[in-house]
Amino acid sequence: MVQIWRDLLFAHWPFSAIELRRVVPSALELDLFQEQGWIGVVPFRMTGIRLRGLPPIPPASASLELNVRTYVTVDGRPGVYFFSLDAEKLLLVMAARYWYRLPYFHARMGFRERDGLVSYESCRMNRKAPPAEFRAQYRPTGEAFHTTPGTLEHWLTARYCLYSIDPRGRVLRAEIDHAPWPLQSAAAEISVNTMTAPIGLSLSGPPLLHFARKLEVVAWTPETVCHNTTR
Repeated sequence: MVQIWRDLLFAHWPFSAIELRRVVPSALELDLFQEQGWIGVVPFRMTGIRLRGLPPIPPASASLELNVRTYVTVDGRPGVYFFSLDAEKLLLVMAARYWYRLPYFHARMGFRERDGLVSYESCRMNRKAPPAEFRAQYRPTGEAFHTTPGTLEHWLTARYCLYSIDPRGRVLRAEIDHAPWPLQSAAAEISVNTMTAPIGLSLSGPPLLHFARKLEVVAWTPETVCHNTTR
């Protein structure tokens, strides 16, 4: 699947390994930077959504998305583990839940950009899912740059696969292909953020912020990695 991610904010908060171990399946090894774990809340918009080799289907070719993520490894491969992904298009939510076994939720979402300032909001609509809400304004504050290996910015964003757990308890890995992130420093005013409340963690203190204007991404079909997913 091909997607173009636009006007993306990386907002990251540090967490201890003990806190993360309580909420991440044991089959996934926590990936830590200098013994520190991180959780990211990432709002953005997607355009050009399509199956590779096929044209976009207009009703499902664009959507807002907001994900909550942390960082893990399996067999030495670093990747992303999603606690939740909220999207405004119900068709995309259903397809991603089935195909990628990811915890997608339908949400009422809004996006507006004026003079470089992005206003973004999301309110989860799934009645059977824990409520979660996000509201923020953000903007880039510096020139675009590519990260340097060994830095925290590189460790947080240079991730080329995602992990999920299927209903049979198997770990799945989906490869993600994209160019290096064109990151910019960012500023944000986050007025509402309960996105980690469903997993029992609280986001406190100022986050580490980065902005990315545009990135084309290719996500491949998930494949089984292993079967041991006991917690």
